[in-house]
Amino acid sequence: MTKKEDKLRLFGFNNLTKTLSFNIYDVCYARTKEGIQEYMDYIDEEYNSDRLTQILEDVASIIGANILNVAKQDYDPLGASVTLLISEEVPALAGVTNSESPGPTPEVLVAHLDKSHLTVHTYPETHPTGGICTFRADIDVSTCGMISPLKALNFLIHSFESDIVIMDYRVRGFTRDTSGKKHYIDHEINSIQNYIDDEYKELYQMVDVNIYQENLFHTKMMLKNFELNNYLFKEDKQNLPENEQAQIEDLIQLEIEEIFNGMEKK
Repeated sequence: MTKKEDKLRLFGFNNLTKTLSFNIYDVCYARTKEGIQEYMDYIDEEYNSDRLTQILEDVASIIGANILNVAKQDYDPLGASVTLLISEEVPALAGVTNSESPGPTPEVLVAHLDKSHLTVHTYPETHPTGGICTFRADIDVSTCGMISPLKALNFLIHSFESDIVIMDYRVRGFTRDTSGKKHYIDHEINSIQNYIDDEYKELYQMVDVNIYQENLFHTKMMLKNFELNNYLFKEDKQNLPENEQAQIEDLIQLEIEEIFNGMEKK
């Protein structure tokens, strides 16, 4: 690994594969069966295949690639998937490099990018009896381009505004410089957190698990502040008895903590 990315001169094509898996969870509470169905319909429309395609196209703009093909599908009754195939790199957004720093925010997106693929799948689901509704979206960005997909993190966090964000980043393979030396990563990284803007880091509790020898990095985030009205679908907590508010709050916070920790509480 080199300290200055512009010093690394490659022999031929960059054979490193950089893969970012970005998973989000949004939790909501609906008091009635009708409310649950309305929430599911709302999520299905809000994150339909057209909206998801636009998000992936914008991600492509950040990392520098040409879009070769778009395949998208909305499912019955719920959910959507989009896959973008991308190819040879073109210049990424002005000023975007592999430095360990936050990437651009949505207002500066202007271009298209290339190499490998981008995919997104959505998974709306509900508790069978408890009124809890959970929306999950999985996004994978895999590229052999010069710009790491980590530069798309700020845009993705902004696009979904989620209760929980889980990110995995892996660099696979090797590439050679002009002297023949193998490089197993082409940019410095200590933590995924260093690619996230301070504004977002202030909002979330964050945990890292990194295996530097394997170029494998993991970060998960959970919103710090809890306001019940942000989780009630078409309801206001002021219209609910205090004991019901407390019960609903406990259910939602339990759901969020279990997802964040990856295990059921006994």
